[in-house]
Amino acid sequence: MKTLVFGGSLNPERYSNIAINRLEDNDIEVVSYGLRSGNVGNVSIDTILKDYEDVHTITLYMNPKRQQEFYTYLLGLKPKRIIMNPGTENDELAAMAREQAIEVVKACTLVMLSTDQY
Repeated sequence: MKTLVFGGSLNPERYSNIAINRLEDNDIEVVSYGLRSGNVGNVSIDTILKDYEDVHTITLYMNPKRQQEFYTYLLGLKPKRIIMNPGTENDELAAMAREQAIEVVKACTLVMLSTDQY
């Protein structure tokens, strides 16, 4: 079950960084897109939008205003689920995703992982 951490950060204090590490700790395949390239654990953060294959879940760590330019890209990956972490909730993107039968979850990835709901 591949997960795209969208808005990945190299800063170990950022939730996206913690999420990358926790996903890896749970043996979940992780890819990431962010503003600065580098590695978090074994995951490289890409600064170029890649056509990742077989993305099951996109977990968002980018505010709704910044998300707008990525709608086509995110939906084009055809994920099964998009997790909107606190501060990333976006009704416009959620409606577009649901129209394409993509599950939208407004929750915290870290909480989901720690309570076996991921």
